[in-house]
Amino acid sequence: MPVGDPDPDDPQAALAAEQHHLAESREQLARMRARTAAMDASAGGDWVSREYLQSTFALRMKQLADDPTIPLFFGRLDYSDDSANDGGSFHIGRRHVSDLEGDPLVIDWRAPVSLPFYRATRTEPMGVDRRRRFGFQHGTLTSYEDEDLTAATPEAEYSAILEQEIERPRVGPMRDIVATIQPEQDVIVRSDLSQSICVQGAPGTGKTAVGLHRAAYLLFAHREQLTRQGVLVVGPNASFLRYIRDVLPALGEVEAKQSTIEQLALGTLRDLNPKWSVRGVEAADVATLKGDARMAEVLSRALWSHVTMPTEGLVVPRGARRWRVAAYEVEELVRSLRSRGVRYGAARAMVPQALAHRILVRMELAGDSPDDRVQYAVARSKPVKDYAAAVWPAVEPARLVWRLLSDPVFLASAASGVLTEEEQALLLWPRPSKSPASTPWTLAEAILVDEACDLVERTGSVGHIVADEAQDLSPMMLRALARRSSTGSLTVLGDLAQATTPWASRSWAEALGHLGKPDAHVEQLTRGFRVPGEVIEYAARLLPVIAPGLEPPTSVRRTRGELEVVAGPALDAVAAAVGREGSIGVIAPDASIDGLAASLTSAGVRFGIVGRDEPASPDQVETEFDQHLDLVPASLAKGLEFDHVVLVEPAAVVAAEADRVTGLRRLYVCLTRAVTSLVVVHDQPLPEELGATPDLSAAASRAGLTA
Repeated sequence: MPVGDPDPDDPQAALAAEQHHLAESREQLARMRARTAAMDASAGGDWVSREYLQSTFALRMKQLADDPTIPLFFGRLDYSDDSANDGGSFHIGRRHVSDLEGDPLVIDWRAPVSLPFYRATRTEPMGVDRRRRFGFQHGTLTSYEDEDLTAATPEAEYSAILEQEIERPRVGPMRDIVATIQPEQDVIVRSDLSQSICVQGAPGTGKTAVGLHRAAYLLFAHREQLTRQGVLVVGPNASFLRYIRDVLPALGEVEAKQSTIEQLALGTLRDLNPKWSVRGVEAADVATLKGDARMAEVLSRALWSHVTMPTEGLVVPRGARRWRVAAYEVEELVRSLRSRGVRYGAARAMVPQALAHRILVRMELAGDSPDDRVQYAVARSKPVKDYAAAVWPAVEPARLVWRLLSDPVFLASAASGVLTEEEQALLLWPRPSKSPASTPWTLAEAILVDEACDLVERTGSVGHIVADEAQDLSPMMLRALARRSSTGSLTVLGDLAQATTPWASRSWAEALGHLGKPDAHVEQLTRGFRVPGEVIEYAARLLPVIAPGLEPPTSVRRTRGELEVVAGPALDAVAAAVGREGSIGVIAPDASIDGLAASLTSAGVRFGIVGRDEPASPDQVETEFDQHLDLVPASLAKGLEFDHVVLVEPAAVVAAEADRVTGLRRLYVCLTRAVTSLVVVHDQPLPEELGATPDLSAAASRAGLTA
């Protein structure tokens, strides 16, 4: 049951009452879990029911898991006596917890009664008299602060607990932000399932967390539908997925699937041949062309070119009679099927039945009385099957792409008027493989195979997709997501200023068109909660070059953070950072990672390397996100956050990209990964776009600087 303060003027007594409520809530959560564990799946009437019950109980056990280091609740709402909740008090937490009588001890943050915790203001209190926030250390309740929403002044009180939670040092994967969701973020999180939303979010605005929390909210609000249809989270790379892996489980959601676009394409390839993989490499201009939306038209033409109009009619012997279907009738049939807009494979399956139906009509006109069994027998007869296969042959998607990229005549026929001759020449493999099975498929080619598979047989759709760093996806990659959400909705997350692939989207209108959601709402987040003001302002010097149309981000944090730009050895800066509390990311050009790893190993520093699943050295190196310090290749920094960042050689980060603008965008990404401090270390001159080195005369005292 909700608790009340024993004495509003005695903070210690109030804190003790809240600590008692927390202890009772944990006891009741353990009881709920024990009750679930005691349930017997053998009560099912048959093996199917037993299997279903067993999987349901296992899922419920996962949802009720309790981590003692994570608080069960983080806030409390005290409603006014004249509100719809009749003066009740509710603790707001990550999941619902009830007592033996079924009364709530903790209310799920996604429930409607919890909404005012995120949106109530003094001007719009939403029936709430008081909002309470709790401070925790390692799962233990240590403090609280109250906000009186009935006060006359419209300004919200400054929340030290809220700021401490935002700035709390971390080690390991990404945490949820359920205790710190801001009103503009909450509007996105609670958007209806039917609405697709695009979030243009500057660094530190929490767009990734917002997308994940929206997935958690939708799974709560539409449990039955989305459990059946599925929720898919698509990230830019496997390291990013490992970084965000704990967010949804911490919120009690374990059913959402996570994947990269490469893993989706690889799954399609392996459905065709389990031995195939994505292992080829190609030039950026070739990959960009293969990712162009025009390739969808080329593939469609190439596929449908296999359908040929007959020159002779169909003859089917049956008993003493020979039944005929004229060539012009078959041509009409083919044109009719083409006009219906069905997939190639589905239409092909209809051809034998359609031919058999015409034979059946002739039998009836001749006085016979055939039934459906006769039609099925005619459709399966060799003359009909052979004739249908000649008119509408089977096409293997991978072989279609293989032929298109290895046969100049076939490509020219399919690409005429769509691609120039120069583009066709660029597409063709210089040394074609002997067959699809011997092809070292590239990612762009695997996406083409995925498109071809959908042209032949419809790709299954899920209920909702969260696509992060979507600005880096090619049009054909976006189409791959579109067909997986054809009957569902999307949450599209990204930042055009962080677009670092040659095929990146130029605008969200363009990207949403390829996603099949041109009417999706675009929300822009510019208020940064994670990146300190001094750091974001330094990085924003690049915006006039890399994204002149975007509104510059701002930081709402009171602490300005720490920024240092030094010329000297990278190891000295790393050594200085190692002693600090929280996570440390050493971001460097990809080509420098192995050298830095060797130096850190020699110095006896333990570290992980982002992007490498296994330790490179059992004595000194750990897996990514499991240690105090991680080496981060610049190409994998996107989406990650660290309390302290050492950025090595910005000029080399820029030079590693195909063009300068892309390199500066990569640098923008690397500059905005810090939550507390950023040290930029360089021997080469800094990129001129960064301008003059900031005045760092007060660097030693900057840790305590406030706005």
